[in-house]
Amino acid sequence: MMSAETSLPLFAARQKQAAETLLRRSRGLDEFFSYIRGQSGLTILDLGGATQQNVTFITSLGHRLYSENFLQLLSETFGPNGEDQSNAGRIEYFLRQALDYPEGHFDGVLIWDVLEYLAPALLTAVIERLQKIVRPKSYMLSFFHSESKLESVPHYIFRIQEINLLHVTKQGSRHPTQLFNNRSLEKLFAGFASVKFFLTRERLREVIVKV
Repeated sequence: MMSAETSLPLFAARQKQAAETLLRRSRGLDEFFSYIRGQSGLTILDLGGATQQNVTFITSLGHRLYSENFLQLLSETFGPNGEDQSNAGRIEYFLRQALDYPEGHFDGVLIWDVLEYLAPALLTAVIERLQKIVRPKSYMLSFFHSESKLESVPHYIFRIQEINLLHVTKQGSRHPTQLFNNRSLEKLFAGFASVKFFLTRERLREVIVKV
């Protein structure tokens, strides 16, 4: 049996986790799924790492899900502070670890909030690789913090609850390498067919990109 002394810290930890987890509507997620609604057998890439909730949700719709822990691979390749992201050799190594898929392999990508931790050279390379491995007329969903001057931003894990509903769990903070406004995001995705924005209450800018 768990003692009172043991249970109190555990209770506090659970209370803290509950406080840092919220359930919120996502217009961007709803748009993402609206484009693939009525289809089956599609292949989706999740860059937030494998979570059982996302795997179960996507596969229950009749699709295949590939998961990559993008930020973990980023730290393993460039260090916890993301140093030397302009090194061509390291960039190529990172792309092989995180995005080594055939051309036109995916029908959609859940990018989440990982792109704002990439320096310009690495970001350009990642965007170019995504454009190659996603089929034309497919969609990608990405999140960006809307504040333009922040030393650190909350890092989240996103779990899909429903077509338009997310469990968002804060996992500490990270230093953003870049922060974006609508204009800079339009420039970032200039090579794609279209870009659509939604601004949330949590000051996250949700972006739907059509390939």
